[in-house]
Amino acid sequence: MNASAAPPFTPDDLESARKFFAGPWEFVWASTRIDDLPPMAGREIAFAGRSNVGKSSLINALTGRNALARTSRTPGRTQQLNFFRMAGGDERLTLVDMPGYGFAAVGKDKVAAWTRLIHDYLRGRANLMRVYVLIDARHGLKETDGEVLATLDKAAMSYQIVLTKADAVKASDRAAVVAGVGEAIRRRPAAFPEVLMTSGETGAGIPELRAAIGRLLAEQG
Repeated sequence: MNASAAPPFTPDDLESARKFFAGPWEFVWASTRIDDLPPMAGREIAFAGRSNVGKSSLINALTGRNALARTSRTPGRTQQLNFFRMAGGDERLTLVDMPGYGFAAVGKDKVAAWTRLIHDYLRGRANLMRVYVLIDARHGLKETDGEVLATLDKAAMSYQIVLTKADAVKASDRAAVVAGVGEAIRRRPAAFPEVLMTSGETGAGIPELRAAIGRLLAEQG
């Protein structure tokens, strides 16, 4: 893990990332099996997390779209890997909305199949440059999160923790929540050291997440 803190984002960083994500985005592919993934093109980033943690809402907030990724209050609504790209054939970046792991309001066999799909995808996608692991800021890391982080560590797949639902945490408690999660992942080999906190409801932290993705894309070339 890189122990040094990334430099802060400048106003130009934030504005450049805003413009990048402001373009039209569209759904391009859905996969329920590891042998049915879309052809690799450009770079991919994936959003993983427990059921109902807010992955779809975060993707909608990033792209400024209300319904690009389907959202639901029912755990388990996303039942496949959903791939999104900018319209017009722009393949620089693909966003991947993953099925939630852990509890879902469906049968155990289906949850087990989704879990296998998640782990197989995270281990074997050559153009996947980072996984953003979403954690509900109200609850912190759970055992099921640890299993996914262990898969990413073993695969040497770079990941970053993004805390969601910041609006449901008292402002006075947020710094401590970020610090606690940061300490919990400090020794994990594939974890990016900085923890981000966001809210799909208020938009808090979304400009910084966009800028983090923009910086990563620039570094990857």
